[in-house]
Amino acid sequence: MENSGVVVVMVPFVAQGHLNQLLHLSRLLSSYNLPIHIIGTATHNRQAKARLYGWDPTSDINIHFHEFQIPQFDSPPPNPNSTTKFPSHLIPSFRASLHLRDPFAQLVTEISPSARRVIVIHDYLMSTVVQDVVSFSNVEAYVFHSASAFTTFSFGWEEKGRPCLDDSESHMQLTKLPNFEDLIPPDFLEFVMSHYDCKKFNSGNLHDTCKVIDGKFVDLLSKEGPSGSTKQWAMGPFNPVAISDNEKLGKRHKSLEWLDKQAQDSVIYVSFGTTTSLSDEQIQELATGLENSQHKFIWVLRDADKGDVFDDEVRRVELPKGFEERLEERGLVVREWAPQLEILAHPATGGFMSHCGWNSSMESITMGVPIVAWPMHSDQPGNATLITEVLKIGLSIRDWERRDEIVTSSTIEESIQKLMASDEIRKRAAKLGEDVRRSVEEGGVTRIEIDSFISHVTR
Repeated sequence: MENSGVVVVMVPFVAQGHLNQLLHLSRLLSSYNLPIHIIGTATHNRQAKARLYGWDPTSDINIHFHEFQIPQFDSPPPNPNSTTKFPSHLIPSFRASLHLRDPFAQLVTEISPSARRVIVIHDYLMSTVVQDVVSFSNVEAYVFHSASAFTTFSFGWEEKGRPCLDDSESHMQLTKLPNFEDLIPPDFLEFVMSHYDCKKFNSGNLHDTCKVIDGKFVDLLSKEGPSGSTKQWAMGPFNPVAISDNEKLGKRHKSLEWLDKQAQDSVIYVSFGTTTSLSDEQIQELATGLENSQHKFIWVLRDADKGDVFDDEVRRVELPKGFEERLEERGLVVREWAPQLEILAHPATGGFMSHCGWNSSMESITMGVPIVAWPMHSDQPGNATLITEVLKIGLSIRDWERRDEIVTSSTIEESIQKLMASDEIRKRAAKLGEDVRRSVEEGGVTRIEIDSFISHVTR
């Protein structure tokens, strides 16, 4: 039986890290007998479902995908030699997604007459798409923030001129963050600010974080209300905390079979997400650093996503001569999509060299895996600071001020060896992962937050 006539409409942003988080949230909310309607383009819905691990979206009859066409847009390939690591080549697809406004309004028009209440959950970067919620008396809009509460709070705090906080420790940690304009290019900043006026119809804020992780900053957000409402729900981790066994279905990825043969905590997993392309020179240094570290590794070597990830033309990066042959027993290079959540959950994985996108960060935290932080752009430096300075479950590969320099093979080698040898960092990461996994159990702090949100929207 559906939950008292309440229907949820999800409006994710079209970047992979955002799509993935709201698809996981859809699974969580559907378990409360709430019907979920997900709005997207045909390409991005297909992308989200194809890359999902930990559960099968087609098995949930309460989740309904609505696919709409948007105008054609130029989708240039990523530029690995760009002076900034921000994926500017994706901005045309971001702008094109705003054409979902009319299809969204039409869907809500169809749903709202037969619903007691329609709950719209939208990524902050899709705020203008959902602005017509004000036309419906039984529709409420809730904003999803895709970064840590620490980073999300820092953006509003900077906008107010970085005022002093009563908590001196938090103030000191926040002052280590770079200025917002150093994180994204002007044309994307303009895109971000175009959503700012829509905060007036915000009924509350949802975060893929846990109060065990950065509850202090969730509380600060509750006091400040930087997004138009002081209501905050820290409902993470959205991703599954236990991985279902797909082995019997014949769906197991080769990386997991390789990990089965390795000792516990012996493998460093290397991946920089879906929005970063490394230069040829940086890839050569990374390969040399991995080889010299003497540690086993899985390296996901892919360019950043294009606007259409199903476009088969991709750059194939050349590794040092004989690299894969020499390290056939010690390492695995994966050039296609990899099941990251399952790799991080595997007992053989002992470390993660990461760009610190929040989706990757939460998956690593949930599975208790320590991190070598190598942030590239956007919210990543803030998330990296949370990981290294606040939670102390990782170490930084370099200072943000040196982001334009090539990270040398010796620095990479040293960072891997230091992380993999640190019992202190490993124990902290394992303990935090255990606490976060416990938070979703009955009576846990995350379960209480989710139940609170459900009670609020079904009131």
